[in-house]
Amino acid sequence: MNILLDTHTALWLVDRHNNFSARISALVLDNKYSCFLSMVSTWEIAIKLSIGKITIDGGIQKFHTEIEQSPISILPISQQAIKRVVTLPHIHKDPFDRLLITTAITENMTILTKDENIHKYEVSAITLP
Repeated sequence: MNILLDTHTALWLVDRHNNFSARISALVLDNKYSCFLSMVSTWEIAIKLSIGKITIDGGIQKFHTEIEQSPISILPISQQAIKRVVTLPHIHKDPFDRLLITTAITENMTILTKDENIHKYEVSAITLP
């Protein structure tokens, strides 16, 4: 299974947040699965850091270092995913999440998320508590 981390999931992993349970951590960090973080998420994090919506001790550099030292691979944004956004139903208004959804669909991935709106799409998803 190929797992695509939702942005908040990647933040929880790097921050070792309580919401990121041992079970989920094992799923992401176990070499049995291939885990990916879209460039969409790194872009979203950079924007939210720049406007003060989120904070990360050590900033974006710490975030990137943590991801680089993990088994998570960075996934580029594909033209196929961008084109698919045009036909995606307008259930979810967040442009970052819409592109993550189309990325998961076009790349045949399962999104690891707590966002209930994502589950309203025809996309494979694992729900976080």
